[in-house]
Amino acid sequence: MSVTPALPAPGASPGATPGPNRIAVVAHRGSSEDVPEHTLAAYRKAIEDGADALECDVRLTADGHLVCVHDRRVDRTSNGRGAVSALELQDLAALDFGSWRGLGESPDRDDSPRHERTSVLTLERLLELIADSGRRVELAVETKHPTRWAGRVEERLLALLGRFGLTEPPAGDPSAVRVMSFSARSLQRVREAAPRVPTVYLMQFVSPRLRDGRLPGGAGIAGPSMRIVRNHPEYVARAHRAGNQVHVWTVDAPGDVERCAALGVDAIITNRPRQVLSQLGRR
Repeated sequence: MSVTPALPAPGASPGATPGPNRIAVVAHRGSSEDVPEHTLAAYRKAIEDGADALECDVRLTADGHLVCVHDRRVDRTSNGRGAVSALELQDLAALDFGSWRGLGESPDRDDSPRHERTSVLTLERLLELIADSGRRVELAVETKHPTRWAGRVEERLLALLGRFGLTEPPAGDPSAVRVMSFSARSLQRVREAAPRVPTVYLMQFVSPRLRDGRLPGGAGIAGPSMRIVRNHPEYVARAHRAGNQVHVWTVDAPGDVERCAALGVDAIITNRPRQVLSQLGRR
């Protein structure tokens, strides 16, 4: 089973899919403003909302499964406690990952089955959802470090992506998946093992050696925070001059969307893809 290729390959000129000079809208943890983050319902809604791509964080369970959970521990987003890396998939499957968001308060926003809003989501199931979506949908996977599993995360990730035909797109076709991380070492592992998979170096601040728009070895796309773009708008042009795309996170406020559009960023990562698409004139 494979996903239709959609993302430019490393070294491609700036200007993200779905078309020339059009900003790609990426659903951060799904349509997570409306539906509990990282649930199947959140991603299904993001696809229905028209998002160009889905973003997810992945962590490795104690028994070797990749699950879509942001925090090191499950305490914030479930009714359980403990580190994801110390729990097995069956332990996570017994937890409720949705009720903390007050399910039922806004039924007009989400009418998906309850289990899709409360069950832990594996990366494999998310890939199946994308493959069955009926249209081109990109995927941005963030690896979380540090973790006790270190390089096993990237090893398992690339093995799973390979099963879906995502690590070796057909000649001349762009990749439909990219890997993101704040860890340059994580991206180096990905680049060494799967050189055709684009990599995004996420940044909360720009270190002095990278202020000219260059990126660490192994990274091919800049991933600055919205705070960086607000405080240093010139960084976008510098990254472009260095040959790098710019994917900005997390962009929710209308003013920030307008700022990103004016600066010509390549992708906006947002909790509210439907509203951003509307603001960009794409709904």
